[in-house]
Amino acid sequence: MADDRHAPKLDDEFNDDDLFASAIEIKVEAKADISLEDDRSNGLSPIEEQSHNLSAADEIDLNSDSEYKDGVPDTKAKIELRSEPEDIFEDIPEPKEVHRETMAGRSTLETLVTSPRTQSCNAYHAGTMIEDEKVITAESDGKFITISVKDPQKIGDGISSFLTYNVVTHTNIGLFKKTEMTVSRRFSDFLGLHDKLAEKYLHKGRLVPAPPEKNVVGTTKVKMAGGQTEHEGKLPEFVERRRAALERYLIRIAIHPIFQVDPDFREFLECEDELPRASNTSALSGAGVLRLFNRMGETVTKIAFKMGESDPWFEERHQQLETLESQFRRLQASLEGLYSHRRELAFATAALGKGLALLSNGEDHAGLSRALAKMAELHDKLEGVHNDQSNADFYILHELIKDYLSLLGVVKDVFHERVKAFQTWQHAQQMLAKKREAVDRWEATGRSDKVAPAKDEVLEWEAKVNRSQEEFDVISKAIKKELELFDLQRVKDFKAAFISYLEAQMKAQDKIIEHWETYMPEAKAIA
Repeated sequence: MADDRHAPKLDDEFNDDDLFASAIEIKVEAKADISLEDDRSNGLSPIEEQSHNLSAADEIDLNSDSEYKDGVPDTKAKIELRSEPEDIFEDIPEPKEVHRETMAGRSTLETLVTSPRTQSCNAYHAGTMIEDEKVITAESDGKFITISVKDPQKIGDGISSFLTYNVVTHTNIGLFKKTEMTVSRRFSDFLGLHDKLAEKYLHKGRLVPAPPEKNVVGTTKVKMAGGQTEHEGKLPEFVERRRAALERYLIRIAIHPIFQVDPDFREFLECEDELPRASNTSALSGAGVLRLFNRMGETVTKIAFKMGESDPWFEERHQQLETLESQFRRLQASLEGLYSHRRELAFATAALGKGLALLSNGEDHAGLSRALAKMAELHDKLEGVHNDQSNADFYILHELIKDYLSLLGVVKDVFHERVKAFQTWQHAQQMLAKKREAVDRWEATGRSDKVAPAKDEVLEWEAKVNRSQEEFDVISKAIKKELELFDLQRVKDFKAAFISYLEAQMKAQDKIIEHWETYMPEAKAIA
């Protein structure tokens, strides 16, 4: 019986082992298919993974045991997240091999490169397209979806103004009405989309990506600034960072085979009309205040209630994720320092160039004056290279770490949803025990008029116990499958980011050498 199951034990010990290899040594203890209720999808086809470095050979079927050999994932398996059929997904064809399409001029998920400097962004993208041309092919029978966020526009003036972004989608998934769509969305629309997805899927153990955080200071500066959002072909740093973050957010939703065909997500990408205003996303709204109090209550619950864990898999993963989060935060701080130092180097290089230019103007010797002027031009060029390097530090590595810290927060949220499911099950068991005690008491005192209703209540609570136990088991299995996908995607994202970062840094060094070699004849020409 469900009520005979012992409460799990809690072990508070933590393991500080390094986790970057954990994605390759995933322990799979439960491989049964998850029976979903509302988020069932009949043979959802994988989508274009928005990746330059992932091939179909790196994928894995999460509903099968065949991809694991001695606890190690088989890299030749194929990703096919499948679940039970649902009516709205009936027209999705049988899954086929993933084919990714090269979108010229656009960076994708694994490139993760956007820069306030237009030339820098193009340079990074060109560098990361090398491997893309080797492994990515586009074929008509492959299912794909690509999303880009571009062209921020300021609407209105003053404090009531807001920014809109064009969301451009290309896809051949049958549930979408068109293959190419362009819609205009504001930041609150993105927050509203997240609220809808989280409400439907978070309590089922699905990892719903979190949207970019609000930035009241940055938003206010943009609202109060006059003129257009672009100046001399460049976006303000805050606007460009938010645009890039919103693009990555939509891509992370699109690579999930359940979220990609969700009606709310499809409406967000397809509906050309303005979406209903998501006013409850405002921090100062009534819903925002209520949400704040709910979070405070959940925080108190997390501290006060300690769930005894019977599944060692969850206990181990909890310890691993805590360690991973700590490592990510230290790496993020180091990258922020590196980014700041490179910015300072660029500023100092520009100042040196200005000093050399002034010196050349006051030099009487023609050859020396020319050499000083050329060296001033050289340092102007080096300033751009150092800025490119700092942008690579930030947009390739720092933002990736920031995204994964946000995803780790989502993992904690689904873990808490599992704890709440366990609390519901535990409460049902306690109530069932009380109802059985009541039946025994009425039978012992000979109150036959009370026995029948009491037995009916026992049957009712037995059904609740079985139902809550089933919900607990379902969310546990769903979380395990989601984390398997999370670990595989994490390794792929970091591999692609490291390759992109190394290519960007090597190109920067090549430019530095080229600039100095170009200047060398000028120095030798001084006579």
